[in-house]
Amino acid sequence: MTLREQFEKREANFMSPYGCLSAQSRGRVKPEPECSIRTAFQVDKDRILFSNAFRRLKHKTQVFLNPSGDEYRTRLTHTLEVAQIARTIGRAMFLNEDLAEAIALGHDLGHTPFGHGGELVLKEIFSDTFSHPNQGVRVVQLLENGGLGLNLTFEVRDGIAKHSKGYGKIIPDDPRELPSTMEGRVVRVADIMAYLNHDLDDAIRSGVICEADIPDECVRVLGTSPDERITTMMADLIAQTSPREGQLVLNMSDTVFGAMSELRQFLYDHVYRSPMVHNEFIKAKKIMSELYAHLLTNETLLAVELQKMRLPDNNHSSKERMVCDLLACMTDRYALSLYERTFFPAQMG
Repeated sequence: MTLREQFEKREANFMSPYGCLSAQSRGRVKPEPECSIRTAFQVDKDRILFSNAFRRLKHKTQVFLNPSGDEYRTRLTHTLEVAQIARTIGRAMFLNEDLAEAIALGHDLGHTPFGHGGELVLKEIFSDTFSHPNQGVRVVQLLENGGLGLNLTFEVRDGIAKHSKGYGKIIPDDPRELPSTMEGRVVRVADIMAYLNHDLDDAIRSGVICEADIPDECVRVLGTSPDERITTMMADLIAQTSPREGQLVLNMSDTVFGAMSELRQFLYDHVYRSPMVHNEFIKAKKIMSELYAHLLTNETLLAVELQKMRLPDNNHSSKERMVCDLLACMTDRYALSLYERTFFPAQMG
């Protein structure tokens, strides 16, 4: 019996019947020999962690563009926080922690530079169907590894594709909006727990808001510190979740869920749409739009930049699609540097 088989047997002995066993994965698009020491979801986790797309997250905006302070969250630290929250919840519910972590580590691989502002730009200039979850699936299937993709399992790709709720319901009523696994559904909730907590913390750090601005009910219910807020949200989800009609249904108390919803609305109104944040995204929109137009008309530059970022230039995509892929994969600082090199006069002498 291989180590992988021993791990799979151990999963079968202790996991909840609502969890997804590694041995019962629906598999990969391209069949491949199984690893002798790692389960399928451990392999996926490692492939994501060692990918170029994952490393780029360290220079992609979470909320604040190009912050001067060292303690602001980036898309990478957000991802790590989501993964830790998902693992904690998954362990408490006896789910597959490796699957939850793999989905969490990969959930934002399709994010653009300049945060959600960059995503909105590509919706406008490329296609109104563009979304970072769908782009994330494209990254792991078609763009990474020089165009070969990471060949992840169905369950991880499904979790990436359905992790985002936008401004919709935290826990939607329509099951078609949910990932197929409980682990994917946990990541979906862990994502919002993470950003409610750290976006509030960063907004206070930046001076966009102060602690006195936080709604009283949010403070009373969720707590006054990042640790208290995360613990309250996780503990409530774990305590309120229970089986219903043969399925494990994620749930939260009206009190905690109400405080989370109020905090979310507060962040939209006073942080994400604040003049400080909005004005920076106007600049980002100009950068993304002008780079998109320039790359469309400059095939030589497009080919050079695709090669630099190890992205395929022969995957039978349209030129518009390749430019979109290139821009979406860029970090904030890469986009800023390319914009400067392209549109600013070179220093002479």
